Amino acid sequence: MRDGSVSVRDLNELEYVRGEIYANVWRKNRIARISLESGGLLVWIDLASVLPSVYRFDHPDAVLNGIAFDGKDNRLFVTGKLWPRLFEIRLVPR
Repeated sequence: MRDGSVSVRDLNELEYVRGEIYANVWRKNRIARISLESGGLLVWIDLASVLPSVYRFDHPDAVLNGIAFDGKDNRLFVTGKLWPRLFEIRLVPR
């Protein structure tokens, strides 16, 4: 996938959501929304603050690593490796 003229590596955990692909980037707290048509980046979704600090610990594998979409009820869920919780998130335009 490309972000402008730069290739984005380490895409992980892909999910089809309303005509787009959502993919987290390994060891990053963000999700790429990718166009099915062009394969290019539409926007970054910043999830740096989704996991409360009380649950964070310093381990290299404790990273965002799960995306699930419930199309029936239009719900989006995220979680991570070694995370104690699953989070339902709602995306809001900026």
